[in-house]
Amino acid sequence: MRMSKLYMPTLREVPSEAEIPSHKLLLRAGMMRKLVSGVYSYLPLGYRVIRKIEDIVREEMDNAGSQELLMSAIQPKELWEASGRWENFGPEMFKLKDRNVREFCLGPTHEEYFTSLIKDEVKSYKQLPLNLYQIQTKYRDEKRPRFGLIRAREFIMKDAYSFDKDEEGMKKSYQDMWEAYERIFTRLKMKYKVVEGDSGAMGGNHSHEFMAMSEVGESLVAYCDNCDYAATDEKATVVYDVKKAEEEMGNMEKVYTPNATTIDDLVDFFHIDKGNFGKALVYKVLGEPVVAIIPGDRELNETKLCNYLKAPEHELELADEETIKRISGADKGFTGPVGLKEDVKVLVDSRITNMNNIIVGGNETDYHLKNVNYGRDFTGEVVEDLLLIEEGDICPKCGKPLLIDRGIEVGNIFQLGTKYSDSLKSTYLDENGKEKPIVMGSYGVGVSRSMSAIVEQYHDENGIIWPLIVAPYHVIITVINTKKEEQIELGERIYKELTHKGIEVLLDDRNERAGVKFNDRDLIGIPIRITVGKRAAENIVEYSLRKDNERTEIPADEIMSNVIDEFKKEGIGI
Repeated sequence: MRMSKLYMPTLREVPSEAEIPSHKLLLRAGMMRKLVSGVYSYLPLGYRVIRKIEDIVREEMDNAGSQELLMSAIQPKELWEASGRWENFGPEMFKLKDRNVREFCLGPTHEEYFTSLIKDEVKSYKQLPLNLYQIQTKYRDEKRPRFGLIRAREFIMKDAYSFDKDEEGMKKSYQDMWEAYERIFTRLKMKYKVVEGDSGAMGGNHSHEFMAMSEVGESLVAYCDNCDYAATDEKATVVYDVKKAEEEMGNMEKVYTPNATTIDDLVDFFHIDKGNFGKALVYKVLGEPVVAIIPGDRELNETKLCNYLKAPEHELELADEETIKRISGADKGFTGPVGLKEDVKVLVDSRITNMNNIIVGGNETDYHLKNVNYGRDFTGEVVEDLLLIEEGDICPKCGKPLLIDRGIEVGNIFQLGTKYSDSLKSTYLDENGKEKPIVMGSYGVGVSRSMSAIVEQYHDENGIIWPLIVAPYHVIITVINTKKEEQIELGERIYKELTHKGIEVLLDDRNERAGVKFNDRDLIGIPIRITVGKRAAENIVEYSLRKDNERTEIPADEIMSNVIDEFKKEGIGI
C-alpha cells in the first residue's frame, strides 16, 4: 500500500477523552475514531489488525473442531424471558421495539439464541457433541464507557457454545476450549494469566478468565508464585483465620463515641486494632434492606454478597441514610447487629463468629457497643466468605502469600450445565431413548478488546510496537526524499520484490519532511523498517526493527533474507 493513497488521519495531540495508552495511541495513529461515547469506527490500519486477530481466533477454533456461523444481533424478548434474563441482565441491555410493538434486544451475548437454534434439530445423542461459534458485534449499554475499546458499548467478540450429552462431555469441551484459548493468546504474543472467574449473569458453576496483564486493567488478579492458583478479586477465596480468644466474654457495654462514624475514627477513639471491630454495611438488594457484618479490618466483596443472595449486581446498592435510620434508629456510621429496629436479613461473615468481645455500632447515634459476641448478643445467616481479597492474604491452595496485579479480561470460558437447555427445553434422546437436557458450555474472546490489550503491552513513548503477527503491515519503506529519482526507484523496487513474496508492505511515498515520516512510522508501529536515503545510488538502505530501534546499513539485496529471518523467529510462515 502506498501511503500517498492510504487513509491514515494521524493526530499530533492526545485526544482529551483518552485516558490510557491504547486509547490515546489507537486514536492518534488513525486506527479508530469515536462516533459517540463507547462506539468506535475502525479505520483501515486498525481494521487490518482486527481482521488478523479474527483470523487467529478462527484458525484455532476451527482446529479445535468448532464450526463457524453468523447469527443476528437482534434477539426477541421471548428467548430472554424463557431463561429469566430479560429483567435480570439489567440496564446494560439495549432494548427496542419494532413497528408492531414487539420487543427485542441487541444481543449482549447469545446463549439463548444458540440454544433455540439447535433445540428442534439436535434430538439424538448421535448428533452430540457439537460446538458452534461466531465472530460478531455485541452491544452493552455500559453505565460509564471508558478506556476506549476496553469498556465499550459496541464491541467485536467471538462467542462459542458447546453442546454435550453429559457433564463429562462438557468438561472435555471446556478443556478443549481452554487449550484453544491458550494457543490464541500465545500466538497474539500476549502476557496473560488464566484465573478463576465469577460466572455472574452467565450462570453455571465454574468459569475461568484469560487476563492480559496490564497496569491499566480494570480487573484485579490474585495469584500465587509458589503454585498455579489464580483468581479474580471477585472470585478469590479469602483465607482469614481468626482463632477464638481464650479470654472470657465480657459484659456488653454501651460507649459514648461522638462523631466516630468510621473504623479509622474508632481506632483513634479506642486505641485498638481494626481487627477488633465488627463493620456493618447496609445495602438494598432487590429493594429490601440487608445488613452485612464483616471484620473491621477488611472490605466487603459485593460480588460474593450478590452470589449468596442470588441477586444480579445491578439490583445491589448502598442504602440511603433514611433507610439506615429506619432500620437502626441511628445516623449513618452507628449501625450494628444488636437491637436493629426492623426484622431485616443480617448476613455474618464466618470469621465474625470466631471473634471475641468485638466493638460494633450501637444503633443509637454517637454510641457503640463493646464486648459483643456472636451467638450470645446477636445472630444472623453465617456466610463462609464475604471478604475481598488483599495482597499478602494466604493462598487457599498452598498457604503462601498471594500477589495482586491488574489485568484486562480478553477471554472467558463457562461451564453452563443445563441452565439454558432446561429453560428453553432443549433435549436429546440418549442410547436408551430417554429424554435428557443438553449440557452446555459458553466461550468468549474479546476481539476488539484484544487489540487494545496488545497495545497496552506493546508501546513506548513514541507509539505502538505491533507484534509481527497482528501488525497492520509487516514492513514500512520510508523514502526520505521522493524528489530524488534514485531513492524513489529503489523504494519502488524493494516494495515490489517484498509484495511479490506475499509480505505486506507500506511504501511511504508522501511528499513530507523526513521528521514527519519518522514520527508517523513510530506512531503506527510497523515492525520492520527500511529507510531509503542518501546512499540509494549505492544500493544501501537502513534496516531496523520497531521493537529495538537499532539501525544498520545493509545492501538492498539482503533485505529479503533479513525479513524472512524475522518471520522465522516469530514462527510465522510467508
